[in-house]
Parts: sequence; structure tokens; C-alpha cells
Amino acid sequence: MGNRVTREDFEWVYTEQPHTQRRKEILAKYPEIKTLMGPDPHLKWIVSGMVFLQFLACYLVKDLSWKWIFFWAYAFGGCINHSLTLAIHDISHNVAFGNKQTKWNRWFAVFANLPIGIPYSASFKKYHIDHHRYLGGDSLDVDIPTDFEGWFFCTPLRKLLWLFFQPLFYSLRPLYVNPKAITQMEIFNALAQFSIDLIIYYLWGLKPVIYLIAGSILCMGLHPISGHFIAEHYMFLKGYETYSYYGPLNWLTFNVGYHMEHHDFPSIPGCRLPMVKKIAAEYYDNLPHHQSWIRVLWDFVFDDTIGPYSRVKRLCKLAKES
Repeated sequence: MGNRVTREDFEWVYTEQPHTQRRKEILAKYPEIKTLMGPDPHLKWIVSGMVFLQFLACYLVKDLSWKWIFFWAYAFGGCINHSLTLAIHDISHNVAFGNKQTKWNRWFAVFANLPIGIPYSASFKKYHIDHHRYLGGDSLDVDIPTDFEGWFFCTPLRKLLWLFFQPLFYSLRPLYVNPKAITQMEIFNALAQFSIDLIIYYLWGLKPVIYLIAGSILCMGLHPISGHFIAEHYMFLKGYETYSYYGPLNWLTFNVGYHMEHHDFPSIPGCRLPMVKKIAAEYYDNLPHHQSWIRVLWDFVFDDTIGPYSRVKRLCKLAKES
């Protein structure tokens, strides 16, 4: 089903990531952007509403047939759960309660994790800091596919399968690429998650549990929202390793589409990233960006020049922990 992609390796570069220098230039020219940093006072209430909406949905789906369980998991519940993973992404940057309340942010991320059905938030936090600090870093940025993924998933059919199983690769890849010791917060995350899963099963049976977990897996795989996974850092144009998307799906994803702006200023919550683009427009308006996450998925599958190898890689020195 199509020819192999032309790429046989990642795009190796020997320069620093672009976000550090651009951040310095923008802050020097527009110091008022610093006022956008800090917690989003609305985030905790929005996330709490989404969590309780999913628990209500668990009650409502408990007597549905299996075909409707999977339909609603894909069309509704999974969209909320994917949105919650992106809320967890924001919370990992301490924007729910601020940098002085890191523990509150970690615990709230565990709470936001509950409808996802699988413990996720603590492990995500542990690795996501490396994605920012060592963007594209060989063996450090676990967001980058492995050599096997790049080599094997190289035809349209295989890339389609890779997208479908993306949640599996996303969760297991860190254990192979950059294994780290299990933290106390990860244990707490797992205990809280499995306890809630068991309570839901005890109250309403197996179907609501499957509704939650299936929605998370389906909507992080082959789904329009999951286009952001490919859109953010896959090199659609040579020389550009981060891309933004300014379309309507940002309303469902805490503005994760403003990804260049986010990597430039990770401590600014998603709700204020459009203001960054507005203030420093000349730094962003002329950079390539995506118009559609669905088009991104289509191009990824059917364009032979794009695949899991279409990522920038660099060698990074480990930063000293303070």
C-alpha cells in the first residue's frame, strides 16, 4: 500500500533548540509578557467539571449495549479524556496553583487523571520536563519515536497502524529509551486510579470502566484531536521542528495548538498563549503552521516523505540539577 518513505534516519542537527533564543529576544522586546506567567484561576474549575461529567456519563452508559459503549467512548468520552490529558500537560507546568504550590499541582493532576482509567499524570510529569529541556535530545526526549518505529512504520498501512497504536508506543517508549526509577507520586497515582476503577466497577459494572479506558485509547490514537501529536514536532518542512495550529480544536485542548508559543514560554498557561502570539506577532506570523489536524494525519499517512523518522534529533548534555 504505497512505497517506503524516503527517510532512513532522523534529521540530525548540531544547534541548540530555537526556543531558548527566541524567548530571550521576545522578553527583551516585550517584557510585559512576563505578566502572562502564573496560574490560570479557571483551570481547576474547568477540569473538575470535566471529571464529574465523565462520572455522570459512567452512570448513564452502564446499561447501554456494547456497540453504543464504544460509539460514545469515541465520539464523546474519549474527547473529554484526551482533553484531560492536555489539562494534565498544563498542570505539569504548575499552572493550576502556581509554582509555589507544586504538590497541589501534582495531586490535582492525579484527580484530573481519574476518568482516563489508566494512571498517567505522574509519569507524564517525570518525562515531560525532559521534552522541554532537551527538545529532540537523543535518548532524553522520549517524545521521539525509536529507530524501530522509524524503520518499520514506513508505508501508508503501517503508518495507519502506528497511529492507531500510538497510545501504546507513547506509554511504553520511555521504559525502553530512558527508564527512570518509579516515584512515590507514581505509586499514589496508580493506587488512586485503580481504586476509582474498582469503585466504578462495583457500583455500575464493567461497561463504564471500558467506556473510560476505551475512550482514552481510541481518542489518543486514530482521532482528529490526536493530530496534535504529529503536528507539534514532526518536520513537515526542513529546518522547522515545532509547529503551531490556530484552529477551532484549540477550544477542546487547552490551546495545545499554540505549540511554538508554549515551548517559548512553558510557564504561561494555555488560555494566555493567544496573547503571546498577539503581542509578539512578528515572531510567529511568518513561521510555518498547520491549518488542520485532520490534514496533518492524512499527510502523515499518505505522504511518503513524512513518517516516524521525520523528527529533529540532537545530542544534548545533561543539565545539572539545582
